[in-house]
Amino acid sequence: MPDEISMRDAKPDNAFRVIGKSSYLWFEPRSPVLVVSFDNLATLDDPYPRMPWIARQVADLGFSILGVQSRRKDWFRGTDADHLIQTLSDQGFFQTFETVVFIGASMGAFAALNYAPLVSGARVLALSPQSTMNKRIAPFETRFPWAVKNSDWTEPAFIDAADAIPDIPSVTIVFDPFDATDKQHAMRMRGPHVQLAPVPNSTHEAVRTVMKAGAFDAMLLEFIEKGKLGSDFWNAMRQRKTVRKWARAFVSNLSQSHHPTMALRVYDHLIERDRYHFAMQARRELLEAHPELRNL
Repeated sequence: MPDEISMRDAKPDNAFRVIGKSSYLWFEPRSPVLVVSFDNLATLDDPYPRMPWIARQVADLGFSILGVQSRRKDWFRGTDADHLIQTLSDQGFFQTFETVVFIGASMGAFAALNYAPLVSGARVLALSPQSTMNKRIAPFETRFPWAVKNSDWTEPAFIDAADAIPDIPSVTIVFDPFDATDKQHAMRMRGPHVQLAPVPNSTHEAVRTVMKAGAFDAMLLEFIEKGKLGSDFWNAMRQRKTVRKWARAFVSNLSQSHHPTMALRVYDHLIERDRYHFAMQARRELLEAHPELRNL
């Protein structure tokens, strides 16, 4: 575990931890590429001290990591993370790196988008991000009621990631277009330098589908190299069809479509290949609603 130090002693050549009032920094140097990762709701289930989110993946790829960690499930609203990042920036910490990528999922993606403008030239890879949880700005957002209720969404600073978009040179947003809420958030953050990367049937936990498909490394490497996702990522994502989570969402979405014949063929394929119980259940319900398909 890196030594705990004060902010004034935080240098890019030595590993360190900084304990803030409500946020932490965990830094490990390895290369001129710095990945700045942000906690999400799931990572906060583990008590501190804990490794930064995606620390293992970043270490395996040989990149430096700065984990921005939180004590609260509040979208970094009641936090001093902005102060910690701004202080590092003022000290010239980020200028020593050739490439800086802010990355997060859901709550962490919201924070990555909001705080990236504090670091000149930082790119953002955001998975299933919320643009805001403010009810007036995004009335379509009704998830996570406890966390939202217990967070401050009135203070204007860093309240809307859409406001940060013009100040970030390169942004990629990975989201499920079949998740209506995530799609609406993504649409609020469009721009000429924003790549929308829809991954159907990945649900709000797109990062889990990407990881289970074995595509996370390809995604991060390609974004670091090009500032956007392309053939490397999409080729790796072909394996999503073998991911149970993806298949379940696919079956659920297909069950709501108006293509019963196609649905039956898909269910039969999934049952033959993986014996998924949810595909068997969906097939039974389809045949009950469309008995004419029994002889196909």
